This record gives sequence, C-alpha cells and structure tokens, in this order.
Amino acid sequence: MSQHDAVEVITAKRDGGALSASQIDWVVDAYTRGDVADEQMSALAMAILLNGMEREEISRWTAAMIASGERMDFSSLSRPTADKHSTGGVGDKITLPLAPLVAACGVAVPQLSGRGLGHTGGTLDKLESIPGWRAALSNDEMMRQLEEVGAVICAAGDGLAPADKKLYALRDVTGTVEAIPLIASSIMSKKIAEGTGTLVLDVKVGTGAFMKDLERARELAETMVALGKDADVRTTALLTDMSTPLGLTAGNAVEVAESVEVLAGGGPADVVELTVALARE
Repeated sequence: MSQHDAVEVITAKRDGGALSASQIDWVVDAYTRGDVADEQMSALAMAILLNGMEREEISRWTAAMIASGERMDFSSLSRPTADKHSTGGVGDKITLPLAPLVAACGVAVPQLSGRGLGHTGGTLDKLESIPGWRAALSNDEMMRQLEEVGAVICAAGDGLAPADKKLYALRDVTGTVEAIPLIASSIMSKKIAEGTGTLVLDVKVGTGAFMKDLERARELAETMVALGKDADVRTTALLTDMSTPLGLTAGNAVEVAESVEVLAGGGPADVVELTVALARE
C-alpha cells in the first residue's frame, strides 16, 4: 500500500481537495492499526464535515472500511437474502415484525442489529427484555437459523468493519457525527460487509429523528443507495416520517409486545403500514 503522511491527508481535505484512492486506503488502514492518532483523525473528520466528499471518495472510503475486517458470505443458503436498516426514531420497532414477515415470503433475513441510539433502545435492547434471549451468535448458528427459520436478529461480530467501530466512537466526542459522508460510510460498510444481496433503508426525518431536515435526509438516502449500487448490493431507500413516535409504545419490553400484536394481525396502523411498505421493497 502506498505510504502517505497524516498531515498531508488532513491538509488536502482541509483545503477542499478530493482525497486520492491511495490516501483513503492508507489513512483508514493506518488509523485502524493505530499509526494515525485520534487527534489526527479528528481533524480529518472535521475537514470532511466542513468540506464534504465526492461520490468516488465516499465509495472508496466505504470500501476501505470494509477491507479493515471480514466479510460474510451467504451464497450457500437456499434462499436469497435481504436486510433492512433504519436510522432510528422513537418507538421504531419495525425490525421485529418485519424480519419474520419477509422470511415467510421465502427470503432469508440476516438482521445484524445494534443497541440504543438516541431516545430509546435499539433492536438488541428490545429483544433482551425477553428472558433468556441471546444477542451473540456464532457464524454457524446464524447460518443454521437462516436456513431453517429464515430470519435471525443478532449482534454484529467484532470482525465486521472494525475501522467503523473505532471511527464512530471518535466522531461521537468530536462533534462530527453529522457528516453525511461519514454517516453513510459507517452504515453501508457494515451492511455491505454483512453480505446481504438486497438492502432496504428506512431513513427517518422529523423532530424525533436524527435527520430533522428533509433535504439532508434525502441526501443521506441517495448517498447510501449509491454506495450500495457501487458494491453490487440491490439497495432502495424510503424517507419516512418521525415527527411523532411510531406506534403506541416506547420502551424495550412494551415495544416487543406491540410487535407481537402486529404479527398476530393487530397493532397500531402506522406500524403495520410501515412494516408492509418496507417488506414490499
């Protein structure tokens, strides 16, 4: 790999330039290995926030994040794979009814989920309200459940895009979480490394969402769809309203109960409507 200097990469982006492929490959790899210091990557992240990235840069940055770890392979399964990612919001429990619904249609759903972001718990937090439920599965357990049941919801392994885990923690304490190129590459590096054939994105917009502004939410959605297509993953996105909470409950155990109601044919109309819309995609 070509050798570069951290200051060279920082100043290139600080001055509004586009980073080269070799600069991106080097800085992501060097940061993951610890050869680029946190304060240097903080400066680069801020430069990206202020000056943005071109599509080719974001695609290469995402590829470098993927290359920092392992990639999963679901090609041995007897059914096609599809996954969903939501940017999150109050009462967003859609994964819970969506995964079994899509599995019932003959698609394998490898839903590698996360923990709480923002106001309420993440999918794993919700499911851990069920006594005995376990978030950590081996790759063999995951493959067996996908083949036999059709869906699995579990924690992503540490081997998927480790560069993202390190960079995300840094962005969280340096005021650079809002950088759309870094949001998009963070989400898509994990989803592409996961190995799904199709990805549906639920990009929330509104007062209860991370993205308050419709145009920024649209920019994020379009950026992520482009990254998916660049990686040969069939990717679509829906912009969905988060001006009011989804459903009638917000809280881990009560959201699980509400999701069971939806699967049984009841539940709040807005949760049913969004679940079906995403399943259709």
